[in-house]
This record gives sequence, C-alpha cells and structure tokens, in this order.
Amino acid sequence: MPTSILGPYTRTILTGTAIIGLLLFSFTYARVSVWIEMQPFFEWMETTWFGVIGKTWGAAFAFIEAIHLIGLALLGGSVIVGEGRILGFVFTDIPARTIIDRAHKVFFWALMTLLATGVFMACGVAMKIYYLPVYWYKMLALGTGILFHFCIRKPLLQRELEEINPWVTKAVAISSLMIWFTVAATGRWIGFSG
Repeated sequence: MPTSILGPYTRTILTGTAIIGLLLFSFTYARVSVWIEMQPFFEWMETTWFGVIGKTWGAAFAFIEAIHLIGLALLGGSVIVGEGRILGFVFTDIPARTIIDRAHKVFFWALMTLLATGVFMACGVAMKIYYLPVYWYKMLALGTGILFHFCIRKPLLQRELEEINPWVTKAVAISSLMIWFTVAATGRWIGFSG
C-alpha cells in the first residue's frame, strides 16, 4: 500500500513528484510534439463564441480583462495576507487559523474568477498566445501553484499550527509566495510580449 511506503507525507511526496515531473517535461523535446498537437485546439478556441466576442468586441475583452485583474489582485492579496500571517508579519493580533481560513475562501473565489476570465481572454487571442513561450511558462507556474496550494499547503495547514514544525510552515509560506509571484510575473510578461 503506497501510504505505508511513503508514510504520513504521501500527498506531499506525490504532489512534489508531479511538480518535478512537469518541470522536467517542460525541458524535454517531448513537449514540442505535445505543443504541435495542441495547435488545432487553439485554432478551435478562436472560433468559439468566446473567441469571436474577444476578437471583435474590444470593449468586452477589456471588461473581462479588468475582472481578471481584480481577481488577480484578490488572489495576490489573499496569498500575501495568509502567508504573511504564517510568517508573523501581519495581523499578529488575530488568531492564525482565522486569517488562514478567511484568506483561503478569498483565494478560492479569486482563483475561480481568474480561471473563468482567463479562458475567455485566451479564446480571443488563442493563436497569439499559442506562439508565446511565456504563456506556456505561466500555465506551468499556474498548475504548480494550484497543485501546491490544494495538495500540500491546505492539507498541511488544516492541522493546528502548533503541531507543525515552525520551519515547515515558514518554508511552505515562502514557497507559496514565490510560486504565486511567478504566476503573476509571467502573466504580466505575456502583456509585454504581445
């Protein structure tokens, strides 16, 4: 049974392995064949209802982009507040559990907003982003962030913080900040690349 082999850190080890596997795959030549096979999907995205609206109505695209940026601000704020509380920098007079739980609720809805608006925006410029390497780095960072948050950070922090080694919680908080900063930076880089 895998849990007995991997011990109490089964989910963390499996998630870490998946993240490392994604990173290693991104540096191999196999990714090129996957990339080429995805071109028809991106061509189809531009022909969808979202793609047509995104390409023809600039105001609709700008409105959705504004909502996307608000979602990004909420997600970034929830990460900074949650991790800042774990590191002991902000809201030290409020119990950590309260801040972590509330920040997670905001994080979840901000992430849903980002994903929904991101799909709409991607449909409008599908072939443009298909040829941007930074788009693929952003998707890699986003997948890493989602896996890290829901498979490592959240399960770890569901326990009482006093039961967890303080170095582990600080390492998780710093890792989370670095991952989500990378997602935001690569997203901004897309704006400068196109």
